Amino acid sequence: MIPIQHFLIISALLFSIGLAVAVTKRNAVLILMGIELMLNAVNINLVSFSQYDPNRLQGQMFALFVMVIAAAEVTVALAIILKIYDYFKNLDLDEINQLKK
Repeated sequence: MIPIQHFLIISALLFSIGLAVAVTKRNAVLILMGIELMLNAVNINLVSFSQYDPNRLQGQMFALFVMVIAAAEVTVALAIILKIYDYFKNLDLDEINQLKK
């Protein structure tokens, strides 16, 4: 059995990478990818902690809930990003500073 520390280290690395991408990038799609990396890191934590309580599946259920919310978030965010690109012809968030003409 793999110790929980390995999963926590991987989760912390994924979360750090996702946070760095979400904070430093200017492109809306890359920021969305960083947020998804952070959500996946949370899922790894939930499943790894629930491994030590085999009678309850709360960690897996929360991870499934987070995946459903992440899928809905990606759907709505990509629709918004496509509309922004259709209107401004650009996805750089610094150059998009107005919502209407």
